[in-house]
Amino acid sequence: MNAFTQFDLTKPLFNAIEDLGFTNPTPLQEKAFSAVRSGRDLVGIAQTGTGKTLA
Repeated sequence: MNAFTQFDLTKPLFNAIEDLGFTNPTPLQEKAFSAVRSGRDLVGIAQTGTGKTLA
């Protein structure tokens, strides 16, 4: 099961994420999703490889 289903993504976006091979959001992505989804701006500062680009 793909854990991105918890985010209620549009079908095309979910399919793109799945096609790229992502199955689980990083902790940064989990925390950022609600802010981004609500239209707020977000600045994420974290180590390389933590999923900032996809967030």
